[in-house]
Amino acid sequence: MKGQWIAAALLALAGMSGAQAQDYPTKTVTVIVPFAPGGPADITGRIVADIFSRHLGQQFVVENVVGAGGTIGALRAARANPDGYTIISGHMGTNAAAPAFYPNLGYDPEKDFEPIGLIADQPELLVVRKDLPVNNLKEFVAYAKANESKLNMGHAGVGSVSYIGCLLFNAAIGIKPTMVPFTGTAPVINAMLGGLIDYECDPVLGPLPHVRAGTIKALAIATKKRSPLLPDVLTSYEQGLPEFDCAPFYALFAPKGTPKPIVDKLAEALNKGLKEEAVQKRLTDLGADIAEPSRRGSKALGELVKSEVARLTPILKAATAK
Repeated sequence: MKGQWIAAALLALAGMSGAQAQDYPTKTVTVIVPFAPGGPADITGRIVADIFSRHLGQQFVVENVVGAGGTIGALRAARANPDGYTIISGHMGTNAAAPAFYPNLGYDPEKDFEPIGLIADQPELLVVRKDLPVNNLKEFVAYAKANESKLNMGHAGVGSVSYIGCLLFNAAIGIKPTMVPFTGTAPVINAMLGGLIDYECDPVLGPLPHVRAGTIKALAIATKKRSPLLPDVLTSYEQGLPEFDCAPFYALFAPKGTPKPIVDKLAEALNKGLKEEAVQKRLTDLGADIAEPSRRGSKALGELVKSEVARLTPILKAATAK
């Protein structure tokens, strides 16, 4: 008899979730972007908010919640009411690498979110100051090893994708330079233009205008295929350093316990949006590689997070060990 009551209760809950998803959304949805306005994470989040607004008939409003490499916003999203009205546009830093940097993080990327879907990857670009006496990755590796003690690496804060990208590079060639934090990668570029910073790693969009202007040098794309925005820049794989592999994923998550029908509805809307030519153009103009159909959806994103946590954690912990 007790078992029948439990079964009935579960059935009723499932019915409620289904009805909830059928009506969802009935009010404005908050999309947390855990970084400042204007960068790739913010622009990507706004593109997705627009997709949801158009396909689901309600306002999806971006709220920038900044600090601690994006983990303040991610923690807020993890603790939000799991009703589908707060979601997060996170990335590799907030939803895979963060545990390696923050032992008291307050959330578990694998356990405290419902994955909605992958949006795109943003391949990173290794750039150096214009007057550094190197012209390719091999030359820079030799230079970096010989000048490690006086080398300055710029980044946008612990846990940022610029920090993670260059940590992976440093680990791959076995150096520990001076790592100089800034409030974003735009100030890093300014410092590089002034000769104070030797190199940085960042998604292509940030350094792109300076590379095209010839005021900084691009040495490698940290992925297997070249960027259409900089087709002449060789990849790390082409130059014999496949360990320098960094194309941060940008993806959507809901708090753990958000009803599956709501997560599925969001995933379906995202998939529809990623098929639109206008959306594809906006993302490719950012230097992004749009998620292929086989990599979209909740299951694929969950597997991606798990694999990236496993790949990144030992490397990043070793690279930051005192």
